[in-house]
Amino acid sequence: MREYSVPQSFTIPDGASMADTVFRYEEECPNHIPFKKPVGGDWVDVTAAQFAKEVKAVAKGLMASGIELGDRVAILAATRYEWVLLDYAIWTAGGCTVAIYETSSADQSKWILEDSATSLLVVETSAHAERVKDVAEAAPALREVLQIDAGAIDELVTRGAGISDDEVHERRRQVSASSPATLIYTSGTTGRPKGVQLTHGNFFAESASVRIAISDAMKEGKRTLLFLPLAHVFARAISFGAFDAKVTVAHTADLTTLLDQFAVLKPNFILSVPRVFEKVYNSAKQKAEDGGKGKIFAKAAETAIAWSEAQDKGGPGLGLRLRHFVFDKLVYGKLREALGGECERAVSGGAPLGARLGHFFRGIGVPVYEGYGLTETSAAITVNTTKDIKIGSVGKPIDGHAAQIAEDGELLVRGPVVFGGYWHNEAATADSIRDGWFHTGDLGTIDTEGYVKITGRKKEIIVTAGGKNVAPAVLEDALRAHALISQCLVVGDAKPFIGALITLDPEALPGWKERHGVSADTPISEIVKHPDLVAEIDAAVSEGNKKVSNPEQIKKYRILDVDFTIDTGELTPTLKLKRNVIHERHADTIARIYA
Repeated sequence: MREYSVPQSFTIPDGASMADTVFRYEEECPNHIPFKKPVGGDWVDVTAAQFAKEVKAVAKGLMASGIELGDRVAILAATRYEWVLLDYAIWTAGGCTVAIYETSSADQSKWILEDSATSLLVVETSAHAERVKDVAEAAPALREVLQIDAGAIDELVTRGAGISDDEVHERRRQVSASSPATLIYTSGTTGRPKGVQLTHGNFFAESASVRIAISDAMKEGKRTLLFLPLAHVFARAISFGAFDAKVTVAHTADLTTLLDQFAVLKPNFILSVPRVFEKVYNSAKQKAEDGGKGKIFAKAAETAIAWSEAQDKGGPGLGLRLRHFVFDKLVYGKLREALGGECERAVSGGAPLGARLGHFFRGIGVPVYEGYGLTETSAAITVNTTKDIKIGSVGKPIDGHAAQIAEDGELLVRGPVVFGGYWHNEAATADSIRDGWFHTGDLGTIDTEGYVKITGRKKEIIVTAGGKNVAPAVLEDALRAHALISQCLVVGDAKPFIGALITLDPEALPGWKERHGVSADTPISEIVKHPDLVAEIDAAVSEGNKKVSNPEQIKKYRILDVDFTIDTGELTPTLKLKRNVIHERHADTIARIYA
């Protein structure tokens, strides 16, 4: 078994609390601006002194509401400044934050509240409050529900007015590195979500390691716009890592106006999941094709990828440098301007990005540093960096961590960011942590330099009737790269050949209709049968099939007239496929593939 480890260059104090930085900044740099928050249509600075004052006031309110050391306080809200304020206030009051996605269903929310024995729930909107109004019987420990849009923050501040600063500081000093900081429930692509308990020590190690790994982004004076769900550990880790590094963070959940917000805030780096980078690329390609400049964009993309690949092979030649210079003026500069004009890099996680997109973005001047991690590893446990990058991999283990590949190909990891176990689930804990190694469930490789590559998920491996093992991610990633395709689910378990369900990107269809003389009001049920569209999807499938052996290739597929979405329950909040749900919902269509 190949193993690769990195020595640890930091120590975790026994009394480490993630709230400590709040009050250190209050004393050392009160005028530092850790956050910007929207007020009346403008972005307003929040100083370190102001943030500490607000955290303290809300923590007092939580204590006055009966929150004791270790009690669970849940947040069900979109990404916004108040999410972070509550998170730090919960830690200051000695509590443990339970993260609930704002897109979680009533049943999912009830299960989390019941299983976690949450004492107090803070929701964002009246719609969220309505969703959880009947949880009293399922979650008897839940005493109260407060609503941010109805003045929850002010209510907590008012409640805590009679509690002194000394009482708050006495409470927060009872927190140690081993104290629970959060409960995050796995997204539940299969089965009921499990509660992952992460400690202050886990988060301390994650923050320290990430700041070491991407030190050129995580440093004072840099800016970022955080738009991923804060209920997800990836966004949370970047959020507190940025706070500890004195990066100024703005938060938004409005993805429809991202470009406008980029233009105002001019982030120096962004983080996202691969699907967003795919959408950026596909949207740019589609826009070029709609404007009659599809061939120029295709050549520009080809040049960007070639230029990036040449960086790993001694550098580009004169001809490639000239083409890259020309396309930088014509195409790449406009793409960078769309990100605000000052975006120097991006961080990707949550799923494999793919070498093609990695080379494209590095080629246009916005390198994407891909990492790998799970909720159980407090987010990233491997990451590419400016100094150590291999596109197509998820980088090397972060500072103080190790990875190895088991005999069956499963990736195993260990180190201080790895959780201690699932909440009230000893059986699942014993199954996942064995001999000091966390069994990730992902299949991977580690090369001689220590770069980790994820090749699939053990539970997603398809075994055809002929006994061929197929990892669906390779084909699915390749097909999603096509501008017309939104999602792809590869099927074929116990079947004679590999098939696929393909959905269309609704944002790409208007331009396609116009280019092919199809009426704008033609329903998608007719579009999926259009010969030109079928020909394009055929070509995409053929191209994707080149990446795998013949037994792994897609032999037949069906184009659906509906997309997979979070709202329909077919995607997780981080846009992963819920395979069991899709298989059940589209069982008849899958059966027709093999009829």
